[in-house]
Amino acid sequence: MPYVDSFVLAVPKAGMEEYKALARLGAEVWKEHGALSYVECVADDVPYGTLTSFPRAVMATEEETVVLSWITYESRAARDAAMAKVMADPRLKAAMANAPFDGKRMIFGGFQILVEA
Repeated sequence: MPYVDSFVLAVPKAGMEEYKALARLGAEVWKEHGALSYVECVADDVPYGTLTSFPRAVMATEEETVVLSWITYESRAARDAAMAKVMADPRLKAAMANAPFDGKRMIFGGFQILVEA
């Protein structure tokens, strides 16, 4: 069964080029280690809600924007194998040492696909 990892994070607007470079590296590394696809999206129409919203979820400030990303795999087992390789990959370890975002405010999780059209 196909599997998806999803991430939501706040990225400083002034650091978007740096983040884009990290995302390109991430795409290369994840796909090399078994991901089927890798997508990074920047907020365009994500209003600040009164109770819940993407900006609230990651405590985004006025100087930050929201990024949503997802990675697809053949299965949960394929994801687990890929994730172990990705987390051990020295290219990402080095890049994450000075990540252009606050990882403590990142939301992430793995999902089984319910409907795919």
